[in-house]
Amino acid sequence: MWTEENNQLKCSFQFKDFKAAFAFMTEVAFYAEQQNHHPNWSNVYNTVHIHLNTHDAGNVVTEKDHKLAKAIDAVYVKYQ
Repeated sequence: MWTEENNQLKCSFQFKDFKAAFAFMTEVAFYAEQQNHHPNWSNVYNTVHIHLNTHDAGNVVTEKDHKLAKAIDAVYVKYQ
């Protein structure tokens, strides 16, 4: 579930293993590139942490962030 705090949308995603987490990140990368909106994220083994905000708007949460978050959620469903 996404939360908004400190001018960021934040969410963490858990997977069965590193391969699944990395596959998820790879798929999300295509959506991010397509939307020209790239996440700040990190990955440790089976967990991916994502923070979104719009740099061009002064590092605040915008509709671009909500749109990418929705696409990320749709990708995550495939890995459940």
